[in-house]
Amino acid sequence: MKKVLTIAVVLSLGLVSGCSGDDSTKVSGDSAAVGFRETGLPLVDQPVTLRFSGQKAPLAPDYGTMTLVKQWQGDTGVQIKWENLPENVYKEKKALLLASGDLPDAFYGTGFSDADIAVNGANGTLVPLESLIDKYAPNLKKIFEKRPEIKAAVTASDGHIYTLPAAEELGIGAVPFFWSINTTWLAKVGLPMPTTADEYYRVLQAFKTQDPNGNGKADEIPLSFIGNWWCADVGDLFAALSGMPDNPDHRIVRDDKVIHTASQPQYRDAIATLHKWYAEGLIDREAFTQTDKQYLAKGKSKDPVVGSFVWWETEEVVGAGRVKDYALMAPLQGLAGRLVGRANGGDYSRDAFAITRVNKYPEVTMRWVDRLYDPVMSAQVAWGPIGEGLQKDASGVLVSMPDKAGESAGERKQRIAPGGPRVVLKEDFKAVVAPEPRAAQRQKDLEKTYLPYAEKQSYPLVFFTQEELQQVNEISTELKALVDEKRAAWIVRGGVEKDWATYLAQLKSAGLDELMSVYQTAYDRHRGVK
Repeated sequence: MKKVLTIAVVLSLGLVSGCSGDDSTKVSGDSAAVGFRETGLPLVDQPVTLRFSGQKAPLAPDYGTMTLVKQWQGDTGVQIKWENLPENVYKEKKALLLASGDLPDAFYGTGFSDADIAVNGANGTLVPLESLIDKYAPNLKKIFEKRPEIKAAVTASDGHIYTLPAAEELGIGAVPFFWSINTTWLAKVGLPMPTTADEYYRVLQAFKTQDPNGNGKADEIPLSFIGNWWCADVGDLFAALSGMPDNPDHRIVRDDKVIHTASQPQYRDAIATLHKWYAEGLIDREAFTQTDKQYLAKGKSKDPVVGSFVWWETEEVVGAGRVKDYALMAPLQGLAGRLVGRANGGDYSRDAFAITRVNKYPEVTMRWVDRLYDPVMSAQVAWGPIGEGLQKDASGVLVSMPDKAGESAGERKQRIAPGGPRVVLKEDFKAVVAPEPRAAQRQKDLEKTYLPYAEKQSYPLVFFTQEELQQVNEISTELKALVDEKRAAWIVRGGVEKDWATYLAQLKSAGLDELMSVYQTAYDRHRGVK
């Protein structure tokens, strides 16, 4: 209770300061002193240095070495001191930055949760951006006019915009769990492509015991994944084994009812089966400890060792030389027929960029980031600069450049494209930039292989009220940590049946009922139900 009251006080104080005397359309003294220009390039007459922090892709180099970033510096007269880190390292760093007050001028690829946004917006750590957008961000204003839903997605419940969006309107994130299986190994063990959960189990046993890679070593990994990873989890295997999919949020929607998957009996039954598979050596021993970088390297080991895996692009895991040995496995027939889950959210995210209270040049920063929302620039932010990642075709539309030998499109993208603030609308994919070949293929695979069997609903990108966020922040972190820890422990060591009643009591004590009530209320409000 003390924690809730503390957050409430912080929020109320922040709301007062955030709403009073809004003069953010005035050019600050520091911006004026460096010759800030409201139009044209460079943005300033005198060079300016800003400090940015945030998360970046695992294979991304220092952003300052990227061709596109160097181009930005030359165009704008603004130099960025980049402190962006891989997601697993940045998560802890972000908390320290926000708690210590040692703030960067802006967060690029913020990795902020909704609670991060609400609390740090209300307490003044993040500055409201709507007035700056109105005066200094014509590209973003145009996007908001075309897509009011994007503006709604970044507008907090207090009416302020504290963070900026990222969006690619392709729809390919609807089903993130693509299942690849080694068909060369299938031929060697004399089994067809599995179509049921039982058939898949027999395939995994054969991969384990029949040395399909032919090197005489028992080094085969029949099934590899990353537990609770957004595109590498086995949530759809839960669907085949029990009739209910799982996802890293452990939250789905059926018939407009929000369901916590990890407290359902179907979840318990799937866990018990997966422990049996793990005990038999069919599941990667590192499935709950490996990083994405380790996972992607494992598929490219000297001898092929991975029989099947979850990732939304086969080549990114196994490399161009091995991709021909793998094919997508369709949803497995299980207790509820063929069924796959949907990702929560959608094509939009609201954590791409934020400006902090220590920034002396907010006008300069807003103009700097608005350039990234030009459609041509957004394409380069997403897929790399023209000449490295993109080139123009005969009609003037940007298309992906051919992949280099030994490097997948995903790996190249991580190296040359900073990601972060960008919006590529559906119409831009026709007039400005063509979808990457792999994205176009993913759309086809989704439509053919997965979407026909997908859950009908998912949890949308809602914004909670301040009171709801207090409850979510108070409950969800502890509860998810408990669920994730138990999920891994039960699959590895067993015991789910014995521990189940105690586990349910722990969830209830941690506030599961209250949390699900908040999610349901916010969901109903989002769809207009009073």
